[in-house]
Amino acid sequence: MLNEGDKAADFDLEADDGSRVSLASLRGRNIVLFFYPKDNTAGCTKEACGFRDALPRFDGLNAEVFGINHGDAKSHAKFRAKFALPYRLLVDENHALSDAYGIWKEKSMFAVKFMGIERTTVLIDSRGRIARIFRKVRVNGHVDAVAEAVENLSQG
Repeated sequence: MLNEGDKAADFDLEADDGSRVSLASLRGRNIVLFFYPKDNTAGCTKEACGFRDALPRFDGLNAEVFGINHGDAKSHAKFRAKFALPYRLLVDENHALSDAYGIWKEKSMFAVKFMGIERTTVLIDSRGRIARIFRKVRVNGHVDAVAEAVENLSQG
């Protein structure tokens, strides 16, 4: 499991628009990766729309925002269009990136156990190092906390 200060896990993932996004292609920018459990669910929609509404704040900080889960590109594209999300959603199909960050976990809902993403946001600095990991995210106030962390990173 990766931690703050470690080199970020390398990735090359399909995006909802059919493009590929790699860590190497983003070098020199701050990167916000928010891992969310599922497209079109209440908490995930609220979080995604929060990042959408705050995107101008991130743009001014040399930061690029991406949402990620193990859903397919078609599901991501519908979710993105439905809520006019201005950033790309990445496909972690085999949950390799989620595994690298230790967030693919056993979960339980209505006494049914299953594997899934524990809502987490990873902030990667312009050099490709993990600046901050927000684990077990609660949606309310989260986007503001991430924006403040990016602001602090940009100032330091």
